[in-house]
Amino acid sequence: MTKLAVVGAGVGGLSAAIYLQAAGYQVDLFEKNSYIGGKMGRIDTGKYRFDVGPTIVMMPEIYRQVFSDSGVNPDNYFQMSRLNPFMDVYLAGKKDRPLSSDLVDITKTYEGVSSQDMAGFLTYLSDIYQRYDLAKEHFIARSFRSPWNFWNPKTLLQAFRLKTFSSSYQSLKKYLESEDLIKLLAFQTLYIGISPFNGPSIYNIIPMIELLYGVWYIQGGMYSYAQALERRFKELGGQIHLNTAIESVTFTNKNADGIMIAGVKHDYDVVVMNADFPYAMNHLIPDQAGVKPRRYQIEKINQMDYAISCMVIYLGLDRQYDHLNVHNLRMAEDFFKNIDELEKGILPDDPSFYAYYPSKVDGSMAPDGHSSLYILAPVPNLKDFDGWNEQQTKDFSQKVFSRLASELDLPDLLNHIDYQQIYTPDDFKSEFNSAYGATFGLKPTLLQSNYFRPHNKYPYAQKLYFAGASAHPGAGVPIVLTSGELAAKEVMRDLPLPAGKSRSLSE
Repeated sequence: MTKLAVVGAGVGGLSAAIYLQAAGYQVDLFEKNSYIGGKMGRIDTGKYRFDVGPTIVMMPEIYRQVFSDSGVNPDNYFQMSRLNPFMDVYLAGKKDRPLSSDLVDITKTYEGVSSQDMAGFLTYLSDIYQRYDLAKEHFIARSFRSPWNFWNPKTLLQAFRLKTFSSSYQSLKKYLESEDLIKLLAFQTLYIGISPFNGPSIYNIIPMIELLYGVWYIQGGMYSYAQALERRFKELGGQIHLNTAIESVTFTNKNADGIMIAGVKHDYDVVVMNADFPYAMNHLIPDQAGVKPRRYQIEKINQMDYAISCMVIYLGLDRQYDHLNVHNLRMAEDFFKNIDELEKGILPDDPSFYAYYPSKVDGSMAPDGHSSLYILAPVPNLKDFDGWNEQQTKDFSQKVFSRLASELDLPDLLNHIDYQQIYTPDDFKSEFNSAYGATFGLKPTLLQSNYFRPHNKYPYAQKLYFAGASAHPGAGVPIVLTSGELAAKEVMRDLPLPAGKSRSLSE
């Protein structure tokens, strides 16, 4: 039987592993940590539960697809419900408005500012939807096996039609006059770790997706989705090896043929790499003739652009706050300065932050009468910032606590903290091998997106494939799930399927 190794049990690795196992290959999934999910992990104190990383569920059909494609009903594996309004936004020190995906509510919000802004908003939706449909067909849902998959007249024409040459913020200004309304749409590029002031305008699809497809909550938190993926993979016969760090991929004649674990080689016909691409290049792919070209040597990898990072504060509280929404966003008074500081490696004096309060809708996250609160503040990555010490962590978290208490109306917050843990970029670097602690991987600049992002099929050696946030098509849970699917389909194109298996998964 054809044996495949998948390295890293993040959602990209789990997605690839399910597609490949369902196609009839025998897949071993290796994870250095003691749990699956990667940054979609869980902190479980026995009393409080916290999602470690992603928390906002968009594009629910992509979450469901890996299950339906592997032949089962997703409803038997996880449950999700729509949130509306899905987020409360606090601007200039006060609660400004809830964000809704209901057209009636949206109309009230935008008409409440001006009819011109409402008309501009509708034009934005129409234009960005057309660009999203084009991007999905020609770029997001396809991989680039060779230069000719991109450098051909048809694809280049579609790339031109994407109109990616202006920034997200500049593009939105063409539709809207109100600065506050522009901010409500522009901030969401931070979901993938890039500034709206220099991120390509195509990323304005993110607020469109929220508004048209809704924001959802998965019962039990995001980790329950990772557990659902794990369950499906094991049902199909896949094997997961936790607490198993690989030392390197092995090659013979530029063909990946196995992995090294604790000094012992394990033979595999194919290796799918879900470790962060920069980390894999610097630590897991040997520098041998032809396997790692100059563009992927350590000095070149380190010169690439990396997304911003974040500090995440996890609080177990001995009380509940009924006025909080599940998702809450506090924007710095000077949003421009805040983003500029992040890009320049400066810790903001007035931080923006996002507060996630799942206890609002899910009693499994904390005991009765208690609650769990997750606060994420964007901060520079470790390439631009020297690193965190105890005093820096304390000082910055206190700035967040101060604004959280005053602006989200939690004046007694510090008196009700029953449990506290903080992740800094140093933790994302050590626990998840994220280069420079960049939570979202490589920054999705124009020259690090689509064809210019690391490919799902590695072009410099055979039988090596990549999935994950730093690989094509990029960051964000639905896109990383797609990355796993694309990597798996590239494997299927190169390796004969086992006897008696259909090619339906690879078509």
